[in-house]
Amino acid sequence: MMHCLQFLIEPAKNITVKLKESHKKAQDEKREPLDESQQFIADLAKDLSRVCQRSEVLENISSGEDVWPTLTCRAFILEWASMLESKKRPMQTDGWPEKSDWKELALTNEQDIESAKKLITNWTKDLRAQPEQSVWPGEQMVVVLDDLEKHWRRGRMPTLQPAMELIFWTLLAKELDKENIPRQWLIWKQKSQKIGATPYIPHTVWDWISDAAVEVTLDLDTANPDLLISDDEKRMRCGFERKEVPNYHQRFDGWWCAVGMEGFGSGRHYWEVDVGEMDWRLGVAKESALRKGFKSLNTHTGYLTLRLERGTELKALTVPFTALPADLIPRRVGVHLDFDQGQLSFYDAEKRSHLFTYNESFDEKLFPLFGTVEIVKDLVIRSPGVRSRCMCPAMCLWG
Repeated sequence: MMHCLQFLIEPAKNITVKLKESHKKAQDEKREPLDESQQFIADLAKDLSRVCQRSEVLENISSGEDVWPTLTCRAFILEWASMLESKKRPMQTDGWPEKSDWKELALTNEQDIESAKKLITNWTKDLRAQPEQSVWPGEQMVVVLDDLEKHWRRGRMPTLQPAMELIFWTLLAKELDKENIPRQWLIWKQKSQKIGATPYIPHTVWDWISDAAVEVTLDLDTANPDLLISDDEKRMRCGFERKEVPNYHQRFDGWWCAVGMEGFGSGRHYWEVDVGEMDWRLGVAKESALRKGFKSLNTHTGYLTLRLERGTELKALTVPFTALPADLIPRRVGVHLDFDQGQLSFYDAEKRSHLFTYNESFDEKLFPLFGTVEIVKDLVIRSPGVRSRCMCPAMCLWG
């Protein structure tokens, strides 16, 4: 049978090869010359590829297939030169400028850019002198890098900057356990860039987050009397009539909220929530936080939350509040509490992308918080599913 079909297979292969060559030629003709900062990033990618030869992800940058905006290149150069100069470990981010500050600096400081380039160039020279085995990041890293590349090729990441950052960070933190590098990188990213730290979380890191999934149910004794709660205590929405219920001190009687039955005082915990399209609130409430009245539920009053208002305004209720870009508005939110690391992170659970992270030292129990004013669409706490470990070598093919 295969011999009969050979006359179809071979021409098809030839057509595919010619189409790829034609597409590459068209892309080459469209490319504009790289400016100095873009060329520096391309050269840096080539240098890093030499010491991380078991992944081809950086070849897309060094070949000019993945070209970053000039401002992104300049900000990257300033940030990583600062890391090299300070000799701080990447996990110790206190006092570092945030990403927005790097971009502002990148607009003006030409002399600083040149000094930063020189510092990085000297570092890469020293790096090339080291044996490859001493800087080899391990198979776990290659899986993560391949996953990032596949998502970039599918248009789900604008550039391969996260892959470049991960390799750079790995080479600076090479004393870490290689198996833990990708998850430690995410923790660092969420400390140094609280909003939208990464547009895609690699599936091995997402598995680590999901492994902390817990069953969360609503505590009826804390629910605002206007809320309608399902029999399984996992769905809620606003009703039209206020119920007659005991006025417990822990019950919300102003904001339309409820907390989970169980509070957490250590470890990692993850839960997912299907949210409405107009107005919702998610996060945690400290055990000591007051629940009566309409006092703002923000960091000053013991609440670490994310809220959507009027369907278009996504914000973290810091003081003052932190506005998040409208393109980050999710429909399913993942909440990851890492009590011991002092991080509460929010994710778009469908895109597996980062939304926002609170970083602080927790010293009391934290209770999952849920709020909604919608009367049609339920806010739904999802039960953790039975999940088998992914066997795909790179990006998961199933979920």
